[in-house]
Amino acid sequence: MPEDLVFENLTIPHTSVVVTYIRASSPGGQNVNKVSTAAQLRFDAKQCLVMNSNLFKRLQHIAGSRMTSSGVIVITARRFRSRERNREDAVERLCQIIKNAIAKPKYRHPIKVGKAQKERRLEKKRRNGIVKKGRSRIRMED
Repeated sequence: MPEDLVFENLTIPHTSVVVTYIRASSPGGQNVNKVSTAAQLRFDAKQCLVMNSNLFKRLQHIAGSRMTSSGVIVITARRFRSRERNREDAVERLCQIIKNAIAKPKYRHPIKVGKAQKERRLEKKRRNGIVKKGRSRIRMED
């Protein structure tokens, strides 16, 4: 019996997560060629009712190329030899993506660079330029 994915303030119903099994494309001989052990998890984030627009945008950013243009996250797990472990691996990876999306990014306060600090930086650049000029070839002028 599949169970819902529960996070701090979000519960995703198990009906929105679909797992299918495909053949893994890795070395392994006859077992790989005969048995469909790789798990492909699909989570339709755009149609999920518990997702708000801000969370969906963060999820889209974090998922990257794993999210299709229609808003479906596709995760393929083929690390292990058994279906169960591959399914668990895919669900774990989805949970990690969602946890990262739930964590709100920290607001970065812009800092103002002081006048003295700007002067020191520019003076250091001038000295560096002089040092680099000194490394060039000496030319004899007529």
